[in-house]
Amino acid sequence: MAALGWLTPRRRPATARSVLAGEAAAEAARKSTLPDDQPPGTERGAAAKAEAEEAPFPVVGDERAAAFFDLDNTVMQGAAIFHFGRGLYKRKFFQRRELTRFAWQQAWFRLAGVEDPEHMQDARDSALSIVKGHRVSELMSIGEEIYDEYMADRIWPGTRALAQAHLDAGQRVWLVTAAPVETATIIARRLGLTGALGTVAESVGGVYTGRLVGEPLHGPAKAEAVRALAAAEGLDLDRCAAYSDSHNDIPMLSLVGHPYAINPDAKLRKHARALDWRLRDYRTGRKAAKVGIPAAAGVGAIAGGTAAAVALHRRRR
Repeated sequence: MAALGWLTPRRRPATARSVLAGEAAAEAARKSTLPDDQPPGTERGAAAKAEAEEAPFPVVGDERAAAFFDLDNTVMQGAAIFHFGRGLYKRKFFQRRELTRFAWQQAWFRLAGVEDPEHMQDARDSALSIVKGHRVSELMSIGEEIYDEYMADRIWPGTRALAQAHLDAGQRVWLVTAAPVETATIIARRLGLTGALGTVAESVGGVYTGRLVGEPLHGPAKAEAVRALAAAEGLDLDRCAAYSDSHNDIPMLSLVGHPYAINPDAKLRKHARALDWRLRDYRTGRKAAKVGIPAAAGVGAIAGGTAAAVALHRRRR
């Protein structure tokens, strides 16, 4: 039943909590948007720049167009929240028992190749309990360090080139993720993107309460966040693009005029082919079924740690 619901995303109404989560994410993203005078990202190669300049899309100078990128397994290999958990463990925010829990969730993510709602919810609940009582500023500072330690080397060069193509065309680029908005904002800033839409954790007086505003920014909530941000920024969604690896993001992809399946899971690949959406897979080097924006030179490896993950999976069976 759930799978059929994702195949017909426009018939699946967003819950009130999804709308609240989306609106909270849009508000947080607008507050954290980078200044207009900050230069675009610097992490691109000459080959990626050359290919982006030859591309007929995105349209240069279209100020009502923007691009929205899912984060986990689209822009970055693995799940940001798990990498963040590893960094917090290193800083003794929690004990080895909880690290084992994070490790199993990361192994599952790599084995399955898609977001499992139960595992992702479990990870978010763990993260909320860990950060409760800590200051937002403290976690932001630590997040900068964790990005350098665990995330910077896991950015897909191909997806990074796609984002840069939009930036070079003068368009705004946003991450849209279930990861905490603070973590997503750090990643967006490091990549030179406009900003990020992410899950908003409640804070009072700059201190985390251990609760969320609405619900995690996942599935329909992502679509609501994009819709709210587009309305606030005066964007025309028919001229916008969205990129994701997961069928869970079909509601977001269906909002825009230019949906792209990046490193797609089986359900999204099938859905994208049925609707003639563009496909790009940086995990194997396969060419896109329908080329829109060229890929960057070089393909990142997704297999780091796969053997250990498989062994862990087998031991638990």
